[in-house]
Amino acid sequence: MAAPGTALPPATARRERTGWYFYDWANSAFSTTVLTVFLGPFLTTTAEIAAGCPLGTDDCTGRVHPFGLTIAAGSFYPYVVSLSVLLTVFVLPVMGAVADRAPRKKPLLAGAAFLGAGATVAMVFVTGDRYLLGGLLFLIANIAFGAAVVVYNSFLPQLAGPDERDKVSSRGWALGYLGGGLLLAANLVAVVLLSVDGDDQRTMDIARFCIVSAGLWWAVFTLIPLRWLREHPATGATGNTRGNVLTDGFKQLGHTLRTLRAYPLTLFFLLAYLIYNDGIQTVIALAAQFGSEELDLTQSTLIVTILIVQFLAFGGALALGALATRIGARKTVLLSLALWLVVIAAAYWLPAGKPLPFMLLGAGIGIVLGGSQALSRSLFSQLIPDGKEGEYYGFYEISDKGTSWLGPLLFGLIFQLTDSYRLGIISLVVFFVVGGILLALVPIRRAITAAGNTPPTLI
Repeated sequence: MAAPGTALPPATARRERTGWYFYDWANSAFSTTVLTVFLGPFLTTTAEIAAGCPLGTDDCTGRVHPFGLTIAAGSFYPYVVSLSVLLTVFVLPVMGAVADRAPRKKPLLAGAAFLGAGATVAMVFVTGDRYLLGGLLFLIANIAFGAAVVVYNSFLPQLAGPDERDKVSSRGWALGYLGGGLLLAANLVAVVLLSVDGDDQRTMDIARFCIVSAGLWWAVFTLIPLRWLREHPATGATGNTRGNVLTDGFKQLGHTLRTLRAYPLTLFFLLAYLIYNDGIQTVIALAAQFGSEELDLTQSTLIVTILIVQFLAFGGALALGALATRIGARKTVLLSLALWLVVIAAAYWLPAGKPLPFMLLGAGIGIVLGGSQALSRSLFSQLIPDGKEGEYYGFYEISDKGTSWLGPLLFGLIFQLTDSYRLGIISLVVFFVVGGILLALVPIRRAITAAGNTPPTLI
């Protein structure tokens, strides 16, 4: 087999990369239909029912009591998002260490993906006031989602050389947004055709089955990368050890944690990424809740806006990927973070009950969303020591694809104290400012060389 990043026969390379792209197509249904649109309002409404608020009640101030704790019903979903990330801190780096040492990665990808998809499909049983069941299934699905992406991302250095990774990563993100957008469009048709004005229970049922559809989409299209991706032999230090993969994975993770100081610049970049991506993921995870609870927008308006985000993100990821070939990936990411600040400031001032301004804001998000994420992924791939892709992407994934925790926690706490979603959204400015400053301070070329890799022509 070819070594990581080396040239493969054109047909083989094209087929394998296409298979890799299709996992973004598969799992983006969860990001879009579940995380971004339906689950926040659905689980919040379920918690409000459990708090004693009749279905359809506006401005519910009731409390729920999970495991003896007393929390605002409106804070339940942000807190569950935060808890899921706290748990991923322990799960994802171990998953990455196991992936680096496993002779075959595809079974790991299959196991995590099908577990997450199964938990998503099981949301069909979240009816009435079963908010705890919904929260538990979300925890399983979100952690499995992250674990699968760790394995998926670890293929990137083996599919493309240093000068191709920005392009390959951007294409994966772009196809993901397209796939997620197509399923969401189908769900929009279902909402429009099947909803009945004044029948809130019917609306909840439709939302539940839309969530289930994302789990089915995720499972079915995962079969394509499992078919077309090739198994690559372990490289570097992790490729020379024999023994139990799981126990060796824990041992290797411990060794990596002890030797992280050998790559301080990689860790500096990772810190910057964890901070600014925390802001990005909080916007993605809580946008629907903000739109429905604070701006009093309908479910149809939220879905149309997310569709705008999805399809513009498809073009935005490709456009920012092309821009990175001219000015470098880091400068392009910094530009996108400046645009994120504009988005957050505009969100604070959005008028309630006005769909058009919210949709225009969605257009702005779409332009910068895909590129900022895709280029961060490819830039980080340059900073990983050979043979440790899974481990390092495990740390990376802790704050990726809707699994950040500081942002949702801050958002939930501010709502708990002020009952204001606007103050919650504006608080996210700090993540983009601090993360952007830290990213600007990272000497990227020196960091790539220190990791033992060859820098691309432009950074």
